[in-house]
Amino acid sequence: MARNQLHEQVGLRLAALDQRYTKSRRSLVEVLADTDRPMTISEILSARALPQSSAYRNLVVLGEAGVVHRVVATDDLSRFELSEALSGRHHHHLICEVCGLVADMDASPQLERALAEAARAAGESAGFEVTDHRIDLMGRCTDCR
Repeated sequence: MARNQLHEQVGLRLAALDQRYTKSRRSLVEVLADTDRPMTISEILSARALPQSSAYRNLVVLGEAGVVHRVVATDDLSRFELSEALSGRHHHHLICEVCGLVADMDASPQLERALAEAARAAGESAGFEVTDHRIDLMGRCTDCR
């Protein structure tokens, strides 16, 4: 998605919640749009000069609007990324159990079909309609092995 389209979509999502698309929120969106992996608050703040408390509050609002997705790893740090609807990229995560590194992982079309079918079957057996899936693979990164 082109940058101007991204900002337009974010503005519409925020307006639907009676929220404004402020300069701070725009800055957070731009940082997340410019990266290829989920980022911690400290990584986001090192990329842009924003007060930490403001970044937390704005990430909560952006999450409620479906703009960002929070990724939970094995450490105490949350990581944030643009939602798949805005990034246009369906992916999964590799999470290091030692250092907490979170890396994006693209699955093959065959794996995606198998995951979607397994998720549909699991949901169906519980009377639940599955509309999407996210997979986090846990292990050790190259540096921690």
